[in-house]
Amino acid sequence: MGTGVRFAFGTLTALPVRVTRWDRGAARAGMLCAPLAGAVVGLCAGALGAASALLGSGPLVAAVATAAVPAALTRGLHLDGLADTADGLGSARPAAGALAVMKRSDIGPFGVITLLFTLFAQVAALAELYGRGWAHGALGALLAAVTARLALTVASRTGVPAARPEGLGAAVAEVLPVRTAWSAAALVVLAGAGLGTAPGGPGALRYGLAAVLGLIAAGLLLRHCVRRFGGVTGDVYGALAETAATACLLALVLG
Repeated sequence: MGTGVRFAFGTLTALPVRVTRWDRGAARAGMLCAPLAGAVVGLCAGALGAASALLGSGPLVAAVATAAVPAALTRGLHLDGLADTADGLGSARPAAGALAVMKRSDIGPFGVITLLFTLFAQVAALAELYGRGWAHGALGALLAAVTARLALTVASRTGVPAARPEGLGAAVAEVLPVRTAWSAAALVVLAGAGLGTAPGGPGALRYGLAAVLGLIAAGLLLRHCVRRFGGVTGDVYGALAETAATACLLALVLG
């Protein structure tokens, strides 16, 4: 467990955690612990947003503060992965050419547009939640961050190959048996649903459904990327995390 926690925090966050092992066993434990890393990121994001709201900043400023924390705690790697994946998918090139586009250091128009609309959607949803109360915003940020990393756990299951023989995607691809990945997902979704039972919360059903919808959105993107690229990469994992978080937040404010 200790190895898994270090692997999860060392690869999925910018926190100063040293990864002592980089083998398949460590990767397996690490991807099971990915939602735990998400919980820490979400707690930090929710705490800053709640503090901002309680100090009278208003819902929009609290939402911006909340959205900035996951970007800072990952050094923007997930957002960068989202942009690179969008450029690769938008290039209309064969798999090898699309992967080459994704490895470039610059960001193309597809990546810029995707980043803008994703961040706008996250901030808008968080602002709506903070408008209902600081607890709604903070708990929503926590659920979204956990769902984002849970999507990575599910994407690391057997049957989802790596698109390249090197990189983070190759290190964590297919490290989890299918049953283990989905069992972990079920447990985390149930735990996330429990957040909705907090005093003043919207209820377990809404939170549970929001987490499930986040996983579904990430799953659809994963399926498309596997067809398009032949597997997953580190960039695809970043895109999955941002997609799951955004879909989760939007689900919380709809209906």
